[in-house]
Amino acid sequence: MGFTFTQALTQLGGAQKAAARGAPAYSRFVNRRIGRMFAALAAAAGLTPDAVTGLSALATFSGIAVLAFGPASRATGALVTLLLVVGYALDSADGQLARLRGGGSPAGEWLDHVVDSVKVAALPTGVYLALVRADAPGWSRAVALAAVVVQSVSFFAMILTEQLRRSHGAVPTAAPGRGSWVRSVIALPTDFGVQCYVFLLLGAVPVFVWVYTVIVVATAGYLALALARWYREMRRLPRRSGA
Repeated sequence: MGFTFTQALTQLGGAQKAAARGAPAYSRFVNRRIGRMFAALAAAAGLTPDAVTGLSALATFSGIAVLAFGPASRATGALVTLLLVVGYALDSADGQLARLRGGGSPAGEWLDHVVDSVKVAALPTGVYLALVRADAPGWSRAVALAAVVVQSVSFFAMILTEQLRRSHGAVPTAAPGRGSWVRSVIALPTDFGVQCYVFLLLGAVPVFVWVYTVIVVATAGYLALALARWYREMRRLPRRSGA
């Protein structure tokens, strides 16, 4: 089925997946809206969701390459931010486009998760290489390496938790309200979208290092709380027969 941009944008407005309770504010209120615009453009251009996933990967990994191998300057930071922000919005657009076209495929979901799994490890690795090139203090490089672990564990634990919920028929429904909004704001330091903008500080390496460190520490703390909550939730799920 063909769409014009306006038709796609209108239908996408009524085909949005409910946001997860407490989802980080940028991802929830900003990135999804930018992604909707990209999804409408993709629909008008006749692109498939997998093609949009590919464009997302191209933008994101181009940004990481610029970060890892470019000079630590304001221009480099601006380009990295632009590429990462576009890549992240396209990452939202592929799912929205799939819903517009009647639903996604297992292969498309698999591809999206594989790209994300590479991204969460590759970005802090790019930060590490950038800090080495900038001759930043050794402890700051250790922070970047710690971020690889934090981001990878966070992504894996989140996906595993979702899969176990689904397999037990315990997928929670979104619960809008003030509490959900407050949690979204509190989670901002862990938001990948917010992290994209930190690279605007790349031209001032000492400032970048401290801000990035705060984000990694906040993300690690948030992950520790989430892991404890998810583990308690998993303990409440029924045992499988024969387990």
